[in-house]
Amino acid sequence: MKKIFISLFLIAETLLGSSYACTNFLVGKNASTTGSTFISYAADSYFLFGALAFRPAADHAPGEMVDVHDWDTGKYMGKIKQVAHTYSVVGNMNEYQVAIGETTFGGREELVDTTSVMDYGTLIYTALQRSKTAREAIKVMTSLVEEYGYASEGESFSIADPEEIWIMEMVGKGPKGKGAVWVARRIPDDCVSAHANQARITTFPLDKPDECLFSPDVISFAREKGYFNGNNTEFSFSDTYAPLDYVALRACEARVWSFFRKMDPAMDKYLSYVKGETKERMPLWIKPTKKVELKDLIFAMRDRYEGTELDITKGVGAGPYGSPMRCSPLTWKLDGKEYVHERPTATYQTGFSFIAQMRHWMPDPVGGIFWFGVDDAACSEYVPMYCGITKVPLCFDEHNGSLLKFSWTSSFWIFNWVSNMAYTKYSYMIEDIRKLQTKWEKQFSDTVPAIDKTALEMYAKDPVAARAYLTDFSNKQAEAVTASWKELGEYMMVKYMDGNIKIEKDGKFVQNEYGIPPAINRVGYPDAYKHQIVDPEPDKFRVKSKEELDQRK
Repeated sequence: MKKIFISLFLIAETLLGSSYACTNFLVGKNASTTGSTFISYAADSYFLFGALAFRPAADHAPGEMVDVHDWDTGKYMGKIKQVAHTYSVVGNMNEYQVAIGETTFGGREELVDTTSVMDYGTLIYTALQRSKTAREAIKVMTSLVEEYGYASEGESFSIADPEEIWIMEMVGKGPKGKGAVWVARRIPDDCVSAHANQARITTFPLDKPDECLFSPDVISFAREKGYFNGNNTEFSFSDTYAPLDYVALRACEARVWSFFRKMDPAMDKYLSYVKGETKERMPLWIKPTKKVELKDLIFAMRDRYEGTELDITKGVGAGPYGSPMRCSPLTWKLDGKEYVHERPTATYQTGFSFIAQMRHWMPDPVGGIFWFGVDDAACSEYVPMYCGITKVPLCFDEHNGSLLKFSWTSSFWIFNWVSNMAYTKYSYMIEDIRKLQTKWEKQFSDTVPAIDKTALEMYAKDPVAARAYLTDFSNKQAEAVTASWKELGEYMMVKYMDGNIKIEKDGKFVQNEYGIPPAINRVGYPDAYKHQIVDPEPDKFRVKSKEELDQRK
């Protein structure tokens, strides 16, 4: 994924808060219905053009160097040594079913070192090009920052392969402080986990390398800086390097809470924690009460806190039709006090999101499916892009349009067009979007097993032909989904023009013999919103009676 590089990015990130950006969910192989491992990732930024990059496998000459450009800004950072062979990468998954996501937690400002070479994005995509397993990816990433330094804020990384799921949290050592301090924990196979822009690893075992890895100085560095002075067994990475504040609870940990409560209703009790009322932290992982399916993760990625008191489609900010859009920054001030909008997983600022599915019982090019979507996950569709494909479709191509150039063949722009239309009358329009989502998800549910079967048979005879087959399928599905969303946008424009709703029957607009709608449904405001208009000044909008008019002076 290549970001559009805008000179105001750093200023905007400071104003908006980069630590309120992304969300990851993780599922161990024994926690899923099929034995798949999963990680999901919403890449959220107002300055991100959602696209799908493809990096082909390649051989490299001895002594070759790689130019490093910061993934967010495009700034040239320096050079690193190339390896002899790099693996193909589709988005955030490589040909060996290794997948990586991230969320930024920021941490202590004094530990950011912008003079180093390796930023978090470069770490991700370099590791994907050089790793066959999650553990190998951890080794690649930590070795790179040890040699070249770490140039980003604190990050939580989701690192997965078909067998294992890991969370690694990393923070720099400040200006000219070479390397980084980090901890990586393996999620138990029968558990799920999540992180959302707040470091979540607290205490960790110091003598279990099969389930916990860490930099040798992760504790001693904290002592040196004066952050910690207790016993090693009491050391908490999160509490030391990224102490919680209220916004981290309400805007970040709340997304983890919302996911966990879907996996185990008992986790609902932590609402008081995310509201800043109680201190007991949520666990790093939990065992779900039932096995997790792909559709559960899709549902979780589309979450707006519906059915809870944090529901962003309710209240004065949602307007009359339940809009999830909030035009102020996430935090804002009024009369000397600071306030915060709810920040759910599904948000209009998403550039792209994915659900990476890794299946250990299949050959890697067939087993890995990178379910990819652009824009707001609640209004988008996840399309199966097999990790063995050799090119991406035009609709997802990073060069088809840009953040400043509209393209009718770009999925990013088509989906943004539809969702931005929907925000104006969301409670009505989201139902049209959900109908189309349901149609495609059923089609993929029915089709993918047959594609798997054919691809497996082909792979046994000719792996190259199998990859060509999967490339053709994945590309056609992406183009078809995008075309169907364009049709949806045209349909919604007609149906909801000027705020009215045209009447339908059996999926078609009702019209008379002259081709004109016999009636238009002029939908008024809900009563709850009418009260918001009337109650502050009861007589301002009230229609005066004849008796009152007769008494005019």
